[in-house]
Amino acid sequence: MKAVLQPWQLLLVILAGWINRRQLAAIEYLLAENRVLREKLGKKRILLNDDQRRCLAVKGQILGRKMLEQLSTIVTPETILRWHWDYSTLRKTAGRPPVPQEIIKLVPLGQQKSGPNSVASY
Repeated sequence: MKAVLQPWQLLLVILAGWINRRQLAAIEYLLAENRVLREKLGKKRILLNDDQRRCLAVKGQILGRKMLEQLSTIVTPETILRWHWDYSTLRKTAGRPPVPQEIIKLVPLGQQKSGPNSVASY
């Protein structure tokens, strides 16, 4: 049995191919631009702030180590993935954990703060 494409399916395949070619062309341009800028910069070290590192870490983690190795990046793939690990663990451990409900119930009503998970400091 032959698979026959309906006209709308054929149009969808053509549109997807066109979009894919446009995206590949944009990626090739950005890679070339990045290469030129790196050549202009030379061996100078690029200093990034925390927001820039975090942005690269999130996007680099999505790509993965193998894809990052194929791209010539401003830092090594290991550095990008380490930044992601650092920021993800920092996010999980930052801040004070909420007060358990058992502790809140033990504190007399007059000494509780107005928030549902807060206890007055002594």
